[in-house]
Amino acid sequence: QVQLVESGGGLVQPGGSLRLSCAASGSIYSINAMGWYRQAPGKQRELVATVTSGGRPNYADSVKGRFTISRENAKNTVSLQMSSLKPGDTAVYYCNARGIITVSGWEPEHWGQGTQVTVSS
Repeated sequence: QVQLVESGGGLVQPGGSLRLSCAASGSIYSINAMGWYRQAPGKQRELVATVTSGGRPNYADSVKGRFTISRENAKNTVSLQMSSLKPGDTAVYYCNARGIITVSGWEPEHWGQGTQVTVSS
């Protein structure tokens, strides 16, 4: 059973920084893409950033230049370094993994439980 566990959310002042981490577990051989999505109250879940197993990142325009995504394939972890945070970044952030190969076979997608990020003075 693949599980994604996030950590690192919290309250931060505007202009501050925060780092989110996510670890995937469950007899995993490989993961094609890992990433982060977010959902603010009353809004749809949206892409924040993803990174392929080859290290190619993709960012939402709203976070380019402020957020950096990274992953360690050997550990099945992905991190999101967030800087110059704005109140508009306030949301629940979800870790995502796609194209997972495990001892049981191929699984299309899994989500973490989410971690709250609040940017406020």
